[in-house]
Amino acid sequence: MNIENIGKTFFEYLYDGILIIDDRYVVQYVNPAYTRITGITEENIVGKPLKEIRPGARLVEVVNSGKPIVGALRNEKGIDYTVNMSPIIEGDKVIGGISIVSNIEDVRKLSNTINKYESEILRLENRMQTINRAKYDIDDIIAKDSTAVKLKEDVLKIAVKDTTVVLFGESGTGKELYAQAIHNASRRKNNSFIAVNCAAFQKELLESELFGYEDGAFTGAKKGGKMGLFEAADKGTIFLDEISEMSMETQGHLLRTLQEHTIRRIGSLKEVPVDIRIVAATNKNLEECVVNGTFRHDLYYRITVYPIRIPPLRERKEDILAISESLCDEQRNALKKNITISEDAKAALCSYDWPGNVRELRNAIEFSVNNMEDSTIEARHLPYRIQSRSALEDVTAVRKLTDAVREAEQREIYKALKAFGDDLEGKRKAAKALGISLASLYNKIK
Repeated sequence: MNIENIGKTFFEYLYDGILIIDDRYVVQYVNPAYTRITGITEENIVGKPLKEIRPGARLVEVVNSGKPIVGALRNEKGIDYTVNMSPIIEGDKVIGGISIVSNIEDVRKLSNTINKYESEILRLENRMQTINRAKYDIDDIIAKDSTAVKLKEDVLKIAVKDTTVVLFGESGTGKELYAQAIHNASRRKNNSFIAVNCAAFQKELLESELFGYEDGAFTGAKKGGKMGLFEAADKGTIFLDEISEMSMETQGHLLRTLQEHTIRRIGSLKEVPVDIRIVAATNKNLEECVVNGTFRHDLYYRITVYPIRIPPLRERKEDILAISESLCDEQRNALKKNITISEDAKAALCSYDWPGNVRELRNAIEFSVNNMEDSTIEARHLPYRIQSRSALEDVTAVRKLTDAVREAEQREIYKALKAFGDDLEGKRKAAKALGISLASLYNKIK
C-alpha cells in the first residue's frame, strides 16, 4: 500500500490520531497525534501486525467486513478515547483500513468550549430580546371615556389576528403605546418588537436599516454586511412610525415584503424569508398623500387592512383627569411624596384643548409638580397657557359664534364618520350626507 497516495502529508498535521493497516492487517502508518494520544511510538507499531500490538483492535473486523465502525470507546494506559474506523477500498477490493482516534478529554474540552459559546449566544439572544421587548400592554392604556374604552376593545380584537394595522392619530396620542399593546396581546409577544421612526432616517439610510446590506454594497458599507431590522424582527412585530415619510422607492420594497414575505438585502440577489407583523402609524391623512402622489396607492390598500383612529385628548375629556392622576402617581413614586390635584386645577385641565395630547399633558403635570409648594397642584401651578384658557372661560359664558359653529361642525362630522366609516368610501358617503364636497370635508377635518 502506498501511503503517499492517501495523503500522508495531510495526516501529519491532523490533531486526531491516524492509524492505517493493509489487507494483511500490518500497520503501515501512524501520525504524530496517534502516538501522542495512545502513548505507542511509531517504532513499536509500524510494520507489525496490529493484533500483536493491539490484541483487541477491531480495525481487523472492518477490513474483513468492509463496513465501518463509528464511536468505539477504548482505554489505553488510563486514557479514554474514541475510535472511528473505516475500510480503504480501491475499485471493488478492500485494501486496508484506517482508524481515526480522538482523546475523550479533548472532545470534552471541545464540547465545553462549544457549550460556552452556545451559552454566550443564548445570552446575547436573550439580551437582544430584552432590548427589543415591548414594554406596555393593554392594561397600561388608561381609558375612562367611552370612545377610549371601545378603542381598547378594538385593539384587543385585532391583536390576536396577526393582521397588518395602521394607527392614525395626532402627535402625542400614544400610537407606539397602542402598537406595543397590540404586540403583547398577540401570539408574537415572546419575540422581538422593533420600533422604527421613518422620519428619523434619510432615504438611503432607512432602506439599509430596514433591509440590511451585503459586504461592499455601497461606499462606507460595514465589512461583512449588516442584518436589517426586518430580519431582526423575524417572528415578531416591526412598528413603522411616521410611515408617510417613507420614500416612494422604499415604499415599493416594503410592498414587496408584505406580498412575498421575503426581503432582499441591498447588493444581494438572495431572497430571505421573514415572518413579521407590521404595525404602522402616521399623523397624516394617507388618502391625501395618495392623491398628492407622495404615498403609493397599492401600498395604501395593502397596509390599511385594519385602520385604527386614536382620538385626540380633547375628544375624550373623561380621560384627562384619569391620565393626570396616573402621571401624578409616577411623580409620587419618584419623589416619595403624596401628590393631589385641587378642584380648580382639575377644572383648568379639563377646559384646555391639549393640542399636544398626552405628551403635552405629561409635560404639564411634571411642570406643575416642580412648581408646587407642598403636595397639591393648584391652578396657579399649571403652565400659563392652561391657566389663561381656564380664566378666559370663567370671565365670560358667551362664546364666539365662530367657535360654536366650529364645534357644531366637528360634532356632525364626527357623527357622520362614525356612521359611514373613516376610509375613502366612508368619507364620500359622509360628505354627501353632510351636503358638502369631499374636498370641503377634508378641509374641515384639517
